[in-house]
Amino acid sequence: MGIKNKQKKEKLAKKARQTKWAPVWAVLKKYGIGKKIHPSTMTKHRRSWRRTKLHIKPRRQKKSHFGWFKMSAKKTEPKTEKIEREYIIPLKKKFKHAVRYKKTPKAIKTIKEFLARHMKIYDRDLSKIKLDGYLNEAIWSRGIKNPPHKIKVKAVKEGDIVRVELVDFPTKLKFKKLRLEKIEKAEEEVAKKKKKVVKEKEKPAEKTEEEKKEEKEKAKAGAEESQKMEKAAAKKSKHQAGGKTKEPKRQIRKALAK
Repeated sequence: MGIKNKQKKEKLAKKARQTKWAPVWAVLKKYGIGKKIHPSTMTKHRRSWRRTKLHIKPRRQKKSHFGWFKMSAKKTEPKTEKIEREYIIPLKKKFKHAVRYKKTPKAIKTIKEFLARHMKIYDRDLSKIKLDGYLNEAIWSRGIKNPPHKIKVKAVKEGDIVRVELVDFPTKLKFKKLRLEKIEKAEEEVAKKKKKVVKEKEKPAEKTEEEKKEEKEKAKAGAEESQKMEKAAAKKSKHQAGGKTKEPKRQIRKALAK
């Protein structure tokens, strides 16, 4: 038995395979990375994307379309501009849906996500955002279950890396910061003093011209005195009876004592 209405069913199957939505690779090819676009904007009519080849000319390149990704033949060095900004980041809305024992980690993640969006880190890499130790301590000060609802922060962007510092310090952290700064200053002063002492020991004391002359005269006088002493010793040895005693070349054999 043959299939009823075979041609009609084949047409319907073909239509089912066709779709108005373009695949992701087609959107990337036309618009580039960084452009959020719905795939249905690519075509007006339904079509099968897998079977037919895609003949798409890329659009004229614009900054708004490509974001951080720029299709340019010439490689230009990125300019390292220093950007400083202050933000009050709301945290409660994000961490209130998290589990009780994961609320503070969620708050830290929301800070990083917020700054990645606002400081224009296009690849959304959270490892490029570095939190200050005092900021981390302020968030963890009330434990893992009860982080602060909002926090004021100063963000400094240098190149791709964003460094984040706390602006409004609680009283406990203020005293801690002052104490640590005093300790650091004292350590720096001690290190400087040690360096000065080492340098003074290494450098020999510079002698004046008068001291150099005196040393030369003393050396000459000492050499003359030693010569005189040698001459006097030689004269004495001559005038002694017998003169110099000659030592035998070989040892004289003696009889052993009984």
